[in-house]
Amino acid sequence: MNNAYIKDFEFRWSDVDANQHVMHSKYYEAAAHCRMSFLKDHGITMELLKSLSTGPILFREECIFRKELYGGEIIQVSFELLKAKRDGSRFSAIHEFKKKDGSLSATLYADLAWMDTVKRKLTAPPSEVMKMMEDSPKHADFIYID
Repeated sequence: MNNAYIKDFEFRWSDVDANQHVMHSKYYEAAAHCRMSFLKDHGITMELLKSLSTGPILFREECIFRKELYGGEIIQVSFELLKAKRDGSRFSAIHEFKKKDGSLSATLYADLAWMDTVKRKLTAPPSEVMKMMEDSPKHADFIYID
């Protein structure tokens, strides 16, 4: 995670399930929030996306759980691009969930794309969004795809 975007999270009592650990759905919510925070922190706000008639869409998410997280724990969630089409229309992200001691709790993979919100069709992102994607942190295994 040397160049990754990092967001800190504290899991709440309401994030815990009957097994007394953080429920699986909260990992997905934290990863999505991390991605959207990255966009916002890099000038890609909801208002801008609306004005550009563009939005990110999710095709697939998969989380691999390694160590339990508990309510009250503060963790770091990273965001890096894992692969992308050269025109930026489709891309994949990787999120790592790390505990305070640096141990890996989970890895979440997401396959995403950009959609024209008027035509309701996949599209290459506008130049403002493409610039942000070019500047996004890239995982060590990052590749361009056809």
